Amino acid sequence: MENGHLRDTADKWIATPKNTIAVLQKYDFRFKKQLGQNFLIDLHVLDKMAKAVEVGPEDICLEIGPGIGSVTQILAERAGRVIAVEIDDRLIPILQENLADYPNVEIVHRDFLKIDLVDFFREKQIDRPVKVVANLPYYITTPILMALFESGVPLHSVSVMVQEEAARRMQAKPGGKDYGALSLVVQYFCQAYIVAHVPPNCFMPRPNVGSAVIRLTRHTEPPVKVEDEGFMFGLIRAAFGQRRKTMVNSVSGSTGEVSIPKDIMTKVLEDAGLDPMVRGEALTLEQFADLSNRLSELRGQGGF
Repeated sequence: MENGHLRDTADKWIATPKNTIAVLQKYDFRFKKQLGQNFLIDLHVLDKMAKAVEVGPEDICLEIGPGIGSVTQILAERAGRVIAVEIDDRLIPILQENLADYPNVEIVHRDFLKIDLVDFFREKQIDRPVKVVANLPYYITTPILMALFESGVPLHSVSVMVQEEAARRMQAKPGGKDYGALSLVVQYFCQAYIVAHVPPNCFMPRPNVGSAVIRLTRHTEPPVKVEDEGFMFGLIRAAFGQRRKTMVNSVSGSTGEVSIPKDIMTKVLEDAGLDPMVRGEALTLEQFADLSNRLSELRGQGGF
C-alpha cells in the first residue's frame, strides 16, 4: 500500500486532521499532558512507519499506546494479529469503535509497565517473535524499552516514534552527552536505524519538539559475550546513575542492584587496562561487558 494510495483513500484513515478532530469532538476527548498524548495526523508519516515495521499477514504486532487507533488501523490492515495495550480508560471505547471492523485486533486496557511480559506472552499464546510498535512519550521511552529487552520475550523488531533526543541517545557513541544507559542497552540488543524525522505539525496536539521514527532490529547474537546480562545492565545503570562521577564512585555509591566496593572496582579497572578515574560515559559496550565478566567471576569466587 503506497503513500499515494493512502492519500487517495484519505477518508478511510483515522490519521488525518479531519478524522482525528471528528473523533475528539464526538467523544469530547481532552488530552492528558501527563500521559504525553500526541496523535499522528499525517498519512505520509503513517506510511513510512508502516513500511519500517515491514508487517505482513503472518506477523503478530504488539502496539504500546495506540491512542485513538491512528497507527493501529494500518497495522490491522496488514498484520495477521494486533494486540494494542492502552493505559487510558477513556480511549478504550474510542478504540473499540474505530477498530470494530478489524477482528484481528485485541485491545488490552493495562499499564504496559506493570505487565509481566513473560506471563502476558504466555496468556496471549504468542509463540513467535513479535513486531512491537509504539508512540512513546519521552519520560517512559527508556523504561519501556528496558522492560521489552530485559524480559527475554521473543522480539523481532521494535519500531517507535520518540522525541528526536531519545532517537539520538539510542545511536550515541561513547563520550557524548547523549550517550548513556539507553544507548548501551539498545546497542547490545539491536541495530538502530532512524526511518524518518517527524516535525511537530504531524501531531495533534503539536508537541514542542521534533520526533523520529526509529527501528530497532534484534541482533541474532549480541555483539559482545556476557556471562550475566542482568548484572551488566545493573552495572551500566549504576555507572550512569551519577554520570559526572567516576566509575569507582558511581558504582560504590549506587543504591541499585549493583554496588561494588571501591577497592575492588579500582583493581578490576586497572586489571582491564583502564584508568580508575574513568567515567562510565567514556566506556564502550565491549568494555562494560569485559568489566561485568571480571566482576561476575570475582563475585562467584566470593570476592565481594
